[in-house]
Amino acid sequence: MIIPVILSGGSGTRLWPLSRSAYPKQFIPLNDEKSLFQQTLERMSGISGAGDALIVCNEEHRFMVAEQMRQLDITSLGIMLEPIGRNTAPAIACAALYALSKDKDAVLVVTPSDHVIRDNRQFVAAMSQGLESVDDGSLVTFGIVPDKPETGYGYIRKQDTSLSSGAFPVAEFVEKPDLETAKGYLASGDFYWNSGMFVFRADAYLQELEQFHPDILQATTRACELIKTDLDFLRLDKEAFNACPAESIDYAVMEKTAKSVVVPMDAGWSDVGSWSALADVSVEEGNNGNVLQGDVLIKGVSNSYLRSENRMIAGIGLDNVIVVETADAVLVADKSHVQDVKGIVEELKASGRCEYISHVRVYRPWGNYETVDECDRFKVKRIVVNPGASLSLQQHHHRAEHWVVVKGTAQITKGEKEILLTEDQSVYIPLGTKHRLTNPGLIPLEIVEVQTGSYLGEDDIVRFSDEYGRDNC
Repeated sequence: MIIPVILSGGSGTRLWPLSRSAYPKQFIPLNDEKSLFQQTLERMSGISGAGDALIVCNEEHRFMVAEQMRQLDITSLGIMLEPIGRNTAPAIACAALYALSKDKDAVLVVTPSDHVIRDNRQFVAAMSQGLESVDDGSLVTFGIVPDKPETGYGYIRKQDTSLSSGAFPVAEFVEKPDLETAKGYLASGDFYWNSGMFVFRADAYLQELEQFHPDILQATTRACELIKTDLDFLRLDKEAFNACPAESIDYAVMEKTAKSVVVPMDAGWSDVGSWSALADVSVEEGNNGNVLQGDVLIKGVSNSYLRSENRMIAGIGLDNVIVVETADAVLVADKSHVQDVKGIVEELKASGRCEYISHVRVYRPWGNYETVDECDRFKVKRIVVNPGASLSLQQHHHRAEHWVVVKGTAQITKGEKEILLTEDQSVYIPLGTKHRLTNPGLIPLEIVEVQTGSYLGEDDIVRFSDEYGRDNC
């Protein structure tokens, strides 16, 4: 049983302001109409013999994962929820333990969900080569054939002699080098970029983990023994998982084991770890080195990435810059300084600002909402409810709400009454009244909501019933 394992726990802070902790880069269409997560799902389904994927993700992102899979009509072996991020070694251990409960001979194909791979044929060929190397208990990693002296990646040095499968025993893992060292790595031909992708038998990985990091295996075993099924989700036990050490698979296992081998991969790979990296994989011939997305006008601009999400961007006389516009933030950076974006996010976090967490448009399991205007004692929102979806039955202590239907059909619970509204009709929900909003139709329901009251925070909610199992959001 070949089980794709897709790791989707990252926050993608280096692609702020587009990527945010509540809506990270793997769920955003960055270089394609589909998100990186959706591209990963389709890519993994192309591996010969692979079954449904097991997704490991942050609990906060569970409904985005489910919705993006639904859009592709792709099913999963399960969506495993981490109550807190503990890096890749524990995440993969939980996946391996769950896989063994399905098949004692399970083989895992592990990949992050936020990478770009432009040549799927070469990707599948490398994966097939890796699968040939696991029968003897080898732990296979994939080394990207470098095409430049990159200082932003870790490297893997291969041994000289290849195995019968074409893989090479790993000589060492090395940290991100300086430029001169990276040039030497490139010239030698013995070094690959560390891709963060792996293939191995589930039991082989756990055996090595038990040898080198038994505390991780103990904690994850307990978390999986107490796993709970919730809708389509697999909830790891919070107390057990939170007690697990946070460690990457490289540090915990791959750098220590004698069983690690590397398969070269030359498939147009990028981890899209910065705006300049995204520009590199998005640039088209004949556009003066520019990538222009959204409503963008330029004059005398070269080698630049300009992206508009809401308003027009006009660029004049620019070279080697990044400009990214969202509804509530604009990033302007020289390409050579894009790694410093993470520092801006840390400053936002330290100062208690919300721009690092979420966008003006906030996604919920039933759809999304966007704050249009806000002032003392009133707030205006645009709310979109997906077909067949429903908000919780709830009430507010400090605000009343006015709803105007602008598109679709709304089924509304107001106290003991059930009301059906169509376009251009409205309803008033008094303060303290139990209410629910449902879309019974086949198209998205769009309403304008006007809140009035003494307190308009999102935490002013008493939820009586909720089909998504939420306590508060």
